[in-house]
Amino acid sequence: MKKLTRLVVCVMVFILMLAVAGCGKKKDENKDEKTEEKAEEDTEVKSDVTVRVGSLKGPTSIGLVDMMAKSDEGTTSGKYTFKIAAQADEITGALVSGDIDIALIPANAASILYNKTEGKVTVIDINTLGVLYCVTGDGSITSVEDLAGHSVISMGQGTTPEYVLRYLLETAGVKDCEVIFVSEATEAAALLSEDPNMIAILPQPFVTAATKKNDKLSVAFSLTEEWNRLSGVNSFVTGVTVVRTDFLKEHEDAVKLFMDEHKASAAAATENLDATAEKVAELGIVEKAEIVKLAIPNCNITYVDGADMKTAISDYLTVLYNMAPESVGGKLPGDDFYYSK
Repeated sequence: MKKLTRLVVCVMVFILMLAVAGCGKKKDENKDEKTEEKAEEDTEVKSDVTVRVGSLKGPTSIGLVDMMAKSDEGTTSGKYTFKIAAQADEITGALVSGDIDIALIPANAASILYNKTEGKVTVIDINTLGVLYCVTGDGSITSVEDLAGHSVISMGQGTTPEYVLRYLLETAGVKDCEVIFVSEATEAAALLSEDPNMIAILPQPFVTAATKKNDKLSVAFSLTEEWNRLSGVNSFVTGVTVVRTDFLKEHEDAVKLFMDEHKASAAAATENLDATAEKVAELGIVEKAEIVKLAIPNCNITYVDGADMKTAISDYLTVLYNMAPESVGGKLPGDDFYYSK
């Protein structure tokens, strides 16, 4: 009986020891997990490199305003300065001279820069798709073919608006349409307000601003829809984001961080309409926040990178190249034009 009792006691002691050991092991595992979590928090991606960003007055800048606001508050992971310009050549000039590091510019302008600088710029994402519309008070205009015999006001000589309009006119067989170029979308909108029967090619959000200001004006057609109809290629890319290739090589982590924050900012622009509209008005991109709020759903603000980006841009540039090689800088960019992280 005593032997049995001793055996039971020994077994119980052994079980207790195992339990204690198990608890200790669990405690150590929990400690290890917390240590790993703390290490992950401590290694959160940050950047001390100040990235100088340039964008155009319009949808490309709208996709950045959430990042701009957070940068002002000091809550972005990266460090940024921002420059907004009315004309593409102001931004591209600053990019080539090294005064800015990343620029949001027309897709064909990016290709021209790549060829002109022998690969010193690299495209990292698509920021806007089709944003161009034909606006007029002339109800007889419903397609590109209807522009025959008319004069059309357009901004963006040497950039996307000119080459897309030229492609559409040539493909539709329209040979007697005079294109009058102005320096800014606001100038085109002002001419429309003086004479609603005039015809203009405008980007959003200036389309919404013009039609709300003058109820005689309306959208005659979308250049995106006409592009898809006449080209057979659903890849109308308006704006892309490029980086100086040297900057990318030296500060790739900072560029990757920008891409992540740009993606989040573009999403916020379409999801948080009120906050985005207020910031856009505050920055003077468009005068009234209520106009911006109405326009954003038609601005086609996006974020596309990697293989999808390459396919879309390549298809778009190929169409332009086949029409006029000079529209993309004389030749199509090589594979090194496209960056994928």
